[in-house]
Amino acid sequence: MFGLLATAQAAELKIGDKAPEFNLLNQAGETISLNQYNDKWVVLYFYPKNDTPGCTEEACSFRDNINRLIAQKAVVLGVSLDSQESHADFAKKHELPFNLLADESAEVTKQYGALLDLKVIKFAKRHSFIIDPKGNIAKIYRSVNPKEHVRDVMKDLKALQDRE
Repeated sequence: MFGLLATAQAAELKIGDKAPEFNLLNQAGETISLNQYNDKWVVLYFYPKNDTPGCTEEACSFRDNINRLIAQKAVVLGVSLDSQESHADFAKKHELPFNLLADESAEVTKQYGALLDLKVIKFAKRHSFIIDPKGNIAKIYRSVNPKEHVRDVMKDLKALQDRE
């Protein structure tokens, strides 16, 4: 139990913090880094597992709203501990038009405070972040409803952009 508590308390990012940099493989085997999206809004969402009901619903909701998000000058990046090959299958099966990043070592997920480590199994919690064009955390979602999340992200993204 203490291990769970320690993991839950690790890396508690706050609004205004610099978003931790990363270099991860996407579903096509290309290295994607956060800094390549400087000057863009980034929606970085962590999810437990490819092809599970909630994760599929959330990914497809991002897919179905991708043009609205692009119109809001945002890039969507999904992250889980699944392999690059698993991401490739998942993205192809559901026609996902955004990068899915493989964090098999769980290092990035841990940096963002989204790792659930049960010792026998590790997975990403369903946490999301909006990162502003300067690379700072602008919004944190620690409790995500896969069905409504994209709507909340688009509304919050608009409010954040209106403040600029």
